[in-house]
Amino acid sequence: MFGIGIPELIILLVIVLVIFGAGKLPEIGSGLGKAIRGFKKGVSEQDEIDVTPDQQKKKQ
Repeated sequence: MFGIGIPELIILLVIVLVIFGAGKLPEIGSGLGKAIRGFKKGVSEQDEIDVTPDQQKKKQ
């Protein structure tokens, strides 16, 4: 996975802890989870744009 092993992940976690603090990590994780869910939902849903021709316009 991109050459990232356990030691690199631990170093990243320590850096994130130093930057954001332990109190903000749950909020960051929650926001990231919601963003990923929203992206997956947006990609998997069909478009809601109706492109069928209007029958009244054809009759005129």
